Amino acid sequence: MKILLSNKSDLPIYEQIKSQIKEQILTGSIAENEFLPSIRQLAKDLGISVITTTRAYSDLESEGFIATLRGKGSYVLPKDAEMVKEQYLKKIEEAFTIAMENGKAANISNDELMLILKTLMNE
Repeated sequence: MKILLSNKSDLPIYEQIKSQIKEQILTGSIAENEFLPSIRQLAKDLGISVITTTRAYSDLESEGFIATLRGKGSYVLPKDAEMVKEQYLKKIEEAFTIAMENGKAANISNDELMLILKTLMNE
């Protein structure tokens, strides 16, 4: 598992950890049922507080990506197709929002934005 942290990111460190682990789970880089490093080990490897890694793991667990077994650690849950779809829909919505904001800033009409999308979809 590879985690890269950036002090220049707008995201808090726990959110950077969570999003990178989530992405690796969704892409299959971290396999279903694979155990993650312990909270303490990940904190040590990244040079951060145990509280920060605990928050990231807790969020991943509440979102249904991992489960924790007392005394054994945290592991990746089998992917739920609906959950995977929902995560990608969220990313698409975020990308569309950015595109619309950029379009508005550049004085590009909604019709022009739709034409761009349709053109990209046909390529």
